[in-house]
Amino acid sequence: MAAKTTKKTTRKTKPAVLKTDQDELLGYYRDMLLIRRFEERAGQLYGMGHIAGFCHLYIGQEAVVTGCKAAMQDGDQMITGYRDHGHMLALDMTPKGVMAELTGRATGYSKGKGGSMHMFSTEKKFYGGHGIVGAQVPIGAGLAFANQYLDNKAVSLAFFGDGASNQGQVYEAFNMAKLWDLPVVFVIENNQYAMGTSVKRASAETELFKRGISFEIEGRLVNGMDVLAVRDAAQDAIDHARAGKGPMILEMETYRYRGHSMSDPAKYRSRDEVTKTCDESDPIEGVKKRILSEGWADEDALKEIDKEIKAIVKEAADFAIESPEPDPSELWTDVLIEAD
Repeated sequence: MAAKTTKKTTRKTKPAVLKTDQDELLGYYRDMLLIRRFEERAGQLYGMGHIAGFCHLYIGQEAVVTGCKAAMQDGDQMITGYRDHGHMLALDMTPKGVMAELTGRATGYSKGKGGSMHMFSTEKKFYGGHGIVGAQVPIGAGLAFANQYLDNKAVSLAFFGDGASNQGQVYEAFNMAKLWDLPVVFVIENNQYAMGTSVKRASAETELFKRGISFEIEGRLVNGMDVLAVRDAAQDAIDHARAGKGPMILEMETYRYRGHSMSDPAKYRSRDEVTKTCDESDPIEGVKKRILSEGWADEDALKEIDKEIKAIVKEAADFAIESPEPDPSELWTDVLIEAD
């Protein structure tokens, strides 16, 4: 099926009120708030010197992974790049284990050897966390190939950013995925700036959902700041892939509030731009407004949820700081050494 050619200007029309219920929306609120508060604490620990190396925060993009996770079934897999803490938490990897890995502790998911960009959990079907831009996309297609070969009906979701969408290996993965109709959904998290260059300055074709046209891959534009819109689009794409119809591309228009990494002062955009987006499109505030308008909870109840989440995150941070560093002998474990 050819890619849809809907222009981005269609988002200016008044969106339909998407169906949900009290339990579902409160669940999304809690899940997104956990990611937000976790990332805020990770930023604090980085500033205090407890987290070394690179640290890329997901603040502002919480609706993307939360909505996609809502559409997944048991056995479906997820793979992404280095902005990955939110994906881990969405897949129910424990905040303690994730924070311990960020701080390089033996109790972390990669025994303290992976840090922010290299965490995995085969139990939770999370395959990274990859530091090389775009490298996870062909691996995501490979996961889908394995699913097809094993006929296990699982779908792979490969997340990558607007900057990675220009990588050559991404197009090779698109071609192979469609050639074999692999059960994979390519999720482009378009947060507008790649590392520090806007999409308009870096991409000749700024409508990234069209990137699959030459491979006959259908693409859709999604409001990545609306968790319900993400949920519905992800459900359609996953159902499409699971039915044997091949891959689909979802461009999630979102926005990161912080710099590319903790070392990025983000001087390439104005403070007013960030503030305007936060005020008008924040994914958590949008869910909060819907909850309040429907009468599903009041301000006091939502404050109590926030209090509970902050306690969970504090406990995770304390656990991480108090955990031991890896023993030096761990340098020789999990390393493939070719025999003579």
